[in-house]
Amino acid sequence: MEFIDLKSQYRQARAAIDGRIRAVLEHGHYIMGPEVAELERRLAAYTGAAHCVTTASGTEALLIALMALDIGPGDEVITTPFSFIAAAEMIVLLGAVPVLADVEADTGNLDAALVEALVGRRTRAIVPVSLYGQPADMERLAAIAARHGLTVIEDAAQSFGAVYHGRKSCNLSRIACTSFFPSKPLGCYGDGGALFTSDPAIAQAARELRVHGQRARYEHGRVGVGGRMDTLQCAVVLAKLERFDWELAQRAAAAARYDGLLDGRVGRMALRPGRRSVHAQYTVRVARRDQVRAALDQAGIPTAVHYPLAIHRQTAYAGRCGGGPCPVACALADSVLSLPMGPYLAPDDIDRAAGALLAALAPDSRKVPA
Repeated sequence: MEFIDLKSQYRQARAAIDGRIRAVLEHGHYIMGPEVAELERRLAAYTGAAHCVTTASGTEALLIALMALDIGPGDEVITTPFSFIAAAEMIVLLGAVPVLADVEADTGNLDAALVEALVGRRTRAIVPVSLYGQPADMERLAAIAARHGLTVIEDAAQSFGAVYHGRKSCNLSRIACTSFFPSKPLGCYGDGGALFTSDPAIAQAARELRVHGQRARYEHGRVGVGGRMDTLQCAVVLAKLERFDWELAQRAAAAARYDGLLDGRVGRMALRPGRRSVHAQYTVRVARRDQVRAALDQAGIPTAVHYPLAIHRQTAYAGRCGGGPCPVACALADSVLSLPMGPYLAPDDIDRAAGALLAALAPDSRKVPA
């Protein structure tokens, strides 16, 4: 059993992937080739956003989004303490301060009820992360942003394809960013990402910023970055996009099977009403995590921890973050455990993983972390 089975995915989509790659090799336009514009059109149409700008990675998309807003020294950006480091990293890299609001215990997403109290005169934006494939409380965050003249940037690195009250992730705020890292629900075979917006000024800024700030060849109107997604990676995503909705349905079925086996016996991350997750991970909460992981490893069940340390407890971010101690984020960091997940995960493997987890938790598996 693999934690994420990319080999089976490739075998199923081999003809489409190989054909797309071959086409790039034949036309030879490896940077900004025709597949780049094609993918941007397809992704924009999929989400409903007016514009999609592909980037070298999801992290680069976040950087470009912040740069498009001219965020820099003296500014503050409210974000989550419980996610991959990228959002906080890009804020700090630009000289701004990440202000951390704690998260919801049942979803791990930014707790919108705590955000407004952290808005100050230097606040410029709010960056919620759609954790584990489920969007945060985007309507409430949008209302807060509107009251204070802020921009919401959805970090949708884990949630491309998710739905929030009938709208697609990546089209829930002024700017959104996603990742096509290989392990994502829609992934390429290297690094890649995209920025989404329906604001034409932001879209134009992003297009210039990703090519070193060029508005025309060798004419630099902005200080930018080398942030393009290469043509081969766009070709891979185009091929995978053909099966994407089917794969999301398979992920949902896998999550439902896990839910049926574990409900009431293990602490699970909740799915809020009106939202459809893409189940980028299937994450539970357990006591004695190190012992449980060791038992699962012995049983041949691969696991991961997303994420083992809250951002403000990371060495590089000590003294760099605003906000409070974020006790919920710290408690989740101590207890979350991700099980194998993906569209090619066999029902028998789900049963085996869930059974091994329950066995590892016995006799005190009824203890669910608060």
